[in-house]
This record gives sequence, structure tokens and C-alpha cells, in this order.
Amino acid sequence: MIQIAQSCVGCGKCVSTCPFGALSIVNRKAVASAACTMCGACVSVCPMKALSLPAAGAAKKDLSAYKGVWVFIEIADDGRTQKVRPVGFELLSKGRELADQLGEELCAVVIGDNVQNYAAELSQYGTDKIYAVSAPEYHTYNTLAYANAMITLIKKYNPSVVLFPSTYIGRDLSPRISSELFVGLTADCTGLSIKEGNLIQTRPAFGGNIMADIKCPDYRPQMATVRPNVFKKVISSAGRLAQLVNEVIPVPVEAGKVRVLQTQMDPVASEQPLDESPVVIAGGRGMKDQEGFALLEKLAATLGGAVGASRAAIDMGLLPKEKQIGQSGVTVASKLYIACGISGAVQHTVGMEHSEVIIGINKDANAPIFNVCKYGIVGDAKQVLAKALEQLKK
Repeated sequence: MIQIAQSCVGCGKCVSTCPFGALSIVNRKAVASAACTMCGACVSVCPMKALSLPAAGAAKKDLSAYKGVWVFIEIADDGRTQKVRPVGFELLSKGRELADQLGEELCAVVIGDNVQNYAAELSQYGTDKIYAVSAPEYHTYNTLAYANAMITLIKKYNPSVVLFPSTYIGRDLSPRISSELFVGLTADCTGLSIKEGNLIQTRPAFGGNIMADIKCPDYRPQMATVRPNVFKKVISSAGRLAQLVNEVIPVPVEAGKVRVLQTQMDPVASEQPLDESPVVIAGGRGMKDQEGFALLEKLAATLGGAVGASRAAIDMGLLPKEKQIGQSGVTVASKLYIACGISGAVQHTVGMEHSEVIIGINKDANAPIFNVCKYGIVGDAKQVLAKALEQLKK
């Protein structure tokens, strides 16, 4: 917290400067609240030089009470059935690895209606404990209700790490929780590891030109969102049942300000979703036109896969936005990924590098795609695909 000397005269300049509203004037003196992040914005504006940041090496907050790796489990509802979204199993699998390194428990947090039904399935992925908040009022996702439940649990049990899926619900819920708890949040992580007891959160930065390692050594819990298909699902505790902890948390009155009156589900596309397809054929700028992408469609139909594209091809109007693969699109982890006419910039590779077998086709022998693929073919992608289709027909 910011340090305030006796020379403070209560002029109020620091109050209006603080971006977090952490300062106020009490009895003609500035007072800092727990919302202070020590950003230092107030230090330079103080005319009396009464504000200062703590000296290096100052005593840090005791974090020993924070234990446990938590994963928020999202329940998918298609209007007919409810099930655990697969990214939850991916995060539990990675969470098991992190928890083992920290020597702590792996816990799943499930909020919804009749969530106890998912206990056996969640237990298979190394889960030690399941916190279940189950009531009819939680059947439909509500930001205020779910945030209140998560915050209540976190304050009660003090986990050291909380992971969320980078889905529309995870992206909506996690920042609300982090702001309420005054802790950091790293979004869209592509890697997680432990170093010196801290969670190292890896994500693309500066437009994807570098990979940044982020850590929060002074605050708990450490929070991150992770995109689907970044980590592999690993069943490590088949037949074992995790400890189930039922929590009764009333929905706050203010949650009633938002009500879902009607839900309309768009018809399911006949083709396989990119993030679920075992085979993905992706095209880039090098495919040039619709004729080039027609070859990709033929190859995908032959191999039983789906067609995606790099951002360059999307910008050219060759495929709709929902087909984009990469940092600002879909993340895939297919068994076979064929990149056709894609240079392989990091913005694209972070969305497909976890595929099992990657084949790159590019006429530039120095294209970065060849640094991530298992098999590389140097040549015009259109010509290579035409030959491949001929051979597949045989």
C-alpha cells in the first residue's frame, strides 16, 4: 500500500489522480484503502512530497494461507442437454500437473443445477475435491450470481491458483472476480508452469510478436484464463471419486436485475466445428482465391476434416470470421493439421501448434511454418494439393 507521511496537508490532488479510487481524505489527511495497487500515479502529483512507494525489500504479505489449484468448470447448455465443456477437462489435466509441483490439492468448482451429477466425470482427471454450488437459480448463467458464488468460495478457502476457460462465460466472469479481489488476471494463456512457487502465465504480447511470461508474486489467488485446445485431456484417476463439498450460497438480490426471458439457439452447422475436428485443412494468403479454397474443401471432404484459414485469408474475404485460426480466432488441437499457403507467423501458430501432426506447404523454403511442422513441402500449395487429391482418389 502507498505510504503517506505526516507532512500531508489533505489537499486532495492525490484523490482525483488515483485511477483505482483508493485514496480519500479523512481528518484533512490522505488515507489509502485496500484498493491501492501501488501504481505510483499519486506520488508525482503530491505538492508536499508526502506520498511514496514502499522501499525495496519491504515486508511482503504472508501468502502461506493460500493453498490449492482451482479450476472453474463451465457447463454447456444447448437447450436440450447440459454437459461439462471439454476445456474444463483440459484445465483439470494441466491443473493436476501444477498442483503436484506445488504440493497442493486440485479442486474443481461447479456452479449450476444438479451439478453433483458431474462428480464422477470430473474425478477422472486427477481432481482431489469438488466444490459444488447447486440450485435451480443457478441453472442459467448470471454474471452477478456466479461471481458472488466464486468470490464467496475464494474468500472462504483461499486457493493459490484459479483457472478459467477463455470462453464467453470465462471472459465475462474472471475479470469481475479479479477486480473484486484486487488481484491480477492474465487472459488467453497458451502456457502455464510453476517457478519458485509462483504460477508462470505465458501468453502472446505486442501483437503476438513475442511470448510474455507473467507472474504475480505478491497477491493471491493467481488467476488466468486459458483457451480451449491448448492443453491435452489426461485421465489420471480412472474409477476414483473426488471429495464432494456442497456449498449453499444464496443468489444476491441484485442478480435479479438481469433475467433471461427467452433463449434461442442457432441451428447447428452441418459441418464439423473446427475445434472438434480431428483433421483441419487451413489456407492462407498463398491460396490466393476461391479456387484455391475449393481445393481445401475437396481435401477436407476426402479426409473427413474441416477447413479453416489464417487471418490474412479471412481479411481477403475467402472464409467467414468464425473460421479464423490463431491468436484472435479459434484454437485447434487436431490429430492432423495441414497449413496451405500460410507463412506461419506466431499469431497463427499459437492457435494450432498443439496439433499432433502438422504438415506445412509453402513455396518459400524459409517460411516460419516449417519451424513448427513435422513435415514440410516446399512448393506451390495449389499444385501440391491437386497432386495429393489425384493420389487420394487412387
